[in-house]
Amino acid sequence: MEQMAPSQSARTSPQQIADRIVDAILAGRVLPGQRLGEQALADLFGVSRTLVREAMARLSARGMVHVDARRGWFVVEPSLDEAREAFSARAAIETGLLHALEAPVPRTRLTRLKQHVKAEQAAIRAGEPGQRSYLLGDFHVCLAECLGGPLMADILRDLTARTTLIASLFQSTHDAAQSCADHAQIVAALEAGDHAGAIALMRTHIGTVQSHLRPGADRDDPLAGLRAALAPRRRLFTDLGPDLAAAPAPSSNPKRTQEKRP
Repeated sequence: MEQMAPSQSARTSPQQIADRIVDAILAGRVLPGQRLGEQALADLFGVSRTLVREAMARLSARGMVHVDARRGWFVVEPSLDEAREAFSARAAIETGLLHALEAPVPRTRLTRLKQHVKAEQAAIRAGEPGQRSYLLGDFHVCLAECLGGPLMADILRDLTARTTLIASLFQSTHDAAQSCADHAQIVAALEAGDHAGAIALMRTHIGTVQSHLRPGADRDDPLAGLRAALAPRRRLFTDLGPDLAAAPAPSSNPKRTQEKRP
């Protein structure tokens, strides 16, 4: 979280705090289920806890966080059903934007989109996971800005952030280079005036990303944690003495994959 902090002299608004957290989600630096402590955020941003609370309330309204009355604010952990809904919403909105095109995309906007794809390619070559994750998600926000305006871009930013959380939570295996190549093909189709082709490419791209989600078996088993905790221990260390043999087995908490593709 330290990478999100602005300079101490900056006067940061609740909206800016909320947007910085969403950007961190897009970059894969903030994960599903992560606790966002009010005091820690207040210290990082150099603001009062009241402003942090307002930022968290805005993120809650945007579906990014939830509050536990005793433990504080946490990043949401979307369910598999919510994952399907989020991807369906993205497909509907993004293909809808392309369907609505009645004229060629202006040259300046095509240039902006092509520059964005080049930035993605550079981040992939440099092996910068946070930057490439952010840029791959931000392509869809950039496309929405170019084709629909700032309101549509805000909607896509939140949806893309949610699908980034989903990709992290469900262990997406989608490749960054393939996502970038898909983006390049969509831009090329728009440049050629092939709106129908761009729609087909976008639908395939979003569908492919969704199909690469790999929900773990434990997400379908509400007793998985208890089942693992109560499983009989294998006495691997009996020969090393009674104290070590009686030691509790290490807890199981597999690290989530962080570099996922929106």
